[in-house]
Amino acid sequence: MTRTTPRPLAWRDGETPTAADLVPLAFMGFAHFTAMQVRDSRIRGLDLHLERLRRGSLELYGHALPDEQVLAQLRLALKEAPADTSLVATCYLPGGEFTAAGPETAPALLIRTAPPSDGPEGPLALMAVPHERFLPSVKHVGEPAKTYFLRQAAAQGFDDAVFLDRRGRLSEASIWNLAFWDGSAVVWPTAEMLGGITMGIVRRQLARLGVPQREAELTVDDLPGLAGCALLNSWTPGVAVHRIDGVRLPEAQAFLDLLHDAYEREPLTAL
Repeated sequence: MTRTTPRPLAWRDGETPTAADLVPLAFMGFAHFTAMQVRDSRIRGLDLHLERLRRGSLELYGHALPDEQVLAQLRLALKEAPADTSLVATCYLPGGEFTAAGPETAPALLIRTAPPSDGPEGPLALMAVPHERFLPSVKHVGEPAKTYFLRQAAAQGFDDAVFLDRRGRLSEASIWNLAFWDGSAVVWPTAEMLGGITMGIVRRQLARLGVPQREAELTVDDLPGLAGCALLNSWTPGVAVHRIDGVRLPEAQAFLDLLHDAYEREPLTAL
């Protein structure tokens, strides 16, 4: 029988959090997280999620929770959650931010679940905006620019925003990685950005399939020479992009099918 839940659920270090536990988080920007779609109580790319949490904590706090502790808390959360769910695991310092706590201070882990999502159907139109994320290699929470530029793009008739660095290179979108198709290879943009878990899954499965991949510095001026574009994140391994600024991009269903096929080849891992 499929388990259902009428509301999101949350756990702090394996226990139901109190209001006192959660209030500081509402005002905290010094935290990092990983997001995933759980299917049949199993997770794709579990090793990549654990690595992301470990690296993020070491970068921000100088101390990371052992993988075994994170896994134990994930197991507890999934026992109470629907078999298909969205899950976010957030690491933060219990003492709050604006302190000089040393690496001996262990982070806490908050896990919350919500209804599953498969993302938008697309195709999407993106507005290019100049923006570089602080600590782009860490999936941290202190990023109002993502929602700000999303709303700015929507006000201009676009679906979302895509970022350009100071050199004009395409990097990523608000909560998405970018993938392009040149007609024979998958092209990943070269710039400072967050390497997404879904992107990591797709890249390693494409490599196992022998599909050509390359990295390239791409600007808006390079777009007319490409044969397709897609966005990917924890919701989906590929949703089509049909326009960036005024540049139309070709329909590339075979490219989208390739991304989805690669993702589906990644085994779901039971905890």
